[in-house]
Amino acid sequence: MAPTDAAFDHKAFLSQLSTLPGVYRMIGAGDELLYVGKARNLRKRVGSYFLRASGNPRIESMVSQIRRIEVTLTHTEDEALILEANLIKDLKPRYNIYYRDDKSYPYVRFSDHAYPRISYYRGARSGRDQYFGPFPSASSVRETLQSLQKLFRLRPCRDSFFAHRDRPCLQYQIKRCSAPCVGLITPEDYGRELRNAARLLEGKGDELARDLNAQMEQAAEALEFELAARLRDQIAALKRVRQNQVMTGGAEDLDVVVVAPHPAHSCVTVVSVRDGANLGHKSHFPRHPLGADPAELLESFVSQHYLEHPPPPEILLGDRLDEAGLLEEALSRHGGRRVRIHHPQRGIKQRLLEMAQQTAAQALSAHLLEAATMDQRLLELQQALDLERPPQRMECFDISHTQGERAVASCVVFGPEGPLKASYRKFNIDGIEPGDDYAAIRQAVGRRFAKIKSGQGSAPDILFIDGGQGQLNAALEALEELEVTELRVVAIAKGPTRKPGLEELILPEQEHALRLPPDSPALHLIQRIRDEAHRFAITGHRGRREKARLGSGLDDIDGLGPARRRALLRAFGGTAQIRRAGVDEIARVEGVSRTLAERIYAHFH
Repeated sequence: MAPTDAAFDHKAFLSQLSTLPGVYRMIGAGDELLYVGKARNLRKRVGSYFLRASGNPRIESMVSQIRRIEVTLTHTEDEALILEANLIKDLKPRYNIYYRDDKSYPYVRFSDHAYPRISYYRGARSGRDQYFGPFPSASSVRETLQSLQKLFRLRPCRDSFFAHRDRPCLQYQIKRCSAPCVGLITPEDYGRELRNAARLLEGKGDELARDLNAQMEQAAEALEFELAARLRDQIAALKRVRQNQVMTGGAEDLDVVVVAPHPAHSCVTVVSVRDGANLGHKSHFPRHPLGADPAELLESFVSQHYLEHPPPPEILLGDRLDEAGLLEEALSRHGGRRVRIHHPQRGIKQRLLEMAQQTAAQALSAHLLEAATMDQRLLELQQALDLERPPQRMECFDISHTQGERAVASCVVFGPEGPLKASYRKFNIDGIEPGDDYAAIRQAVGRRFAKIKSGQGSAPDILFIDGGQGQLNAALEALEELEVTELRVVAIAKGPTRKPGLEELILPEQEHALRLPPDSPALHLIQRIRDEAHRFAITGHRGRREKARLGSGLDDIDGLGPARRRALLRAFGGTAQIRRAGVDEIARVEGVSRTLAERIYAHFH
């Protein structure tokens, strides 16, 4: 249908609507996307919105705003479910429930190496490494890694450290590593230990314990008493590790998903159980319309969350879902294994559900308290800076460099719910006199607000600058050049003694700096924003500096392209080791000729 703001004729639309599965998009005035939904029968589902008054003010308000409906047909219902979840994530319709994950989940990673390294990992999974998880928290991953080191003595060190050892390190001395770096274990034996660790992570702990017992008995019968003793110790350690975990009465691999409802700030909590051990929980606070139904919150969470993260074989829900069968089918097909979704009524699984509900209620209570505190801080900030209303978006800039080298500007963003990390930005500062913080601020603010003027991003209600009068003037010059007016700009100076609580706020229109009481909620919020900008700037600067130092020693060597640079760094672990190497050592690297090795050696000497 052609875009129009005329009233929507639902009868004419439904008369020609297909009965196949698909996704529908409800669009209001000015092409505003109101809602995205899925259906196994589009005509029946969309028609249900117009049959009679629903009694739900949210639904009735949404229906009254519809100006047109667009549909996408799909082959199957679960294909419609996946498309719906992706559209909600990308488009964030006003009346949908949207789950935002600022951070990806952590994993245990086994690297692709002759002697694989075990490590904590967070980010996109790629390459030939093995990943186990996801885990609900960083602490659960670190506890798991410690257990794997105790049980199987797998190496945790980086490849560059591993490649240059000539004697075992302290990890070997305290029996946390088998010292593959100096050949104290064969690749075959290390691989066997690695496979055993993988079985434990895959929830096959009972099977592993039985196999280790059988191997111990075989070793004893073959009079291999040293091997039998080592297996005996490993079995005892495995038993201790599993006993120390919070056991869940025989439940193996499952997630428990519950809702603590609230008109505007509901909490969805996921408790993860793997191999009978409770790994902890993670709480989510979705953006949703007022008065969303708990079952609707659960259904939206399951469809969005488990299409991004691998689902366990069993998911326990705090409420019954009408679409549980469809979700099971979609997740089973998407995950490549059978997934069961149900609402337990009795036994250990019902008790797990009760525990998860108590956890969610506690998390919601803490979240509401934090929200109330944040509201108070914003009100205080409004009064302190004489704003018309409490600020909804605040940005802060800071500069980090080392004696002028590789300067980086950070821009962090805060809203009523705290930091908006997806909106953070870093700016590499170039073309200025090294160490000129004023020019750096002028460049960063100018680049940021040039994008806002071009329609990319939202302007803040307050712009904070970490620094004094000079930094404030530099920011104002950049804004004036872009004709950005009516923006509250505040510099945060450390004060004469540079002690926390004595910060001074420098405002362009005031002759004297404003100093808030040390116990002021507004000051605490400003300190938090300033400290986050400082942290983010330092992180960006260190990354840029290390990247430059890593590449600078090799980039200027004639005939040394990206592939050979990677081969050298992989072989030696870093430019410092290459600098110390002789011509013969360099020439042994694959792809590096004797002539090129001499050129590399000459470059460093």
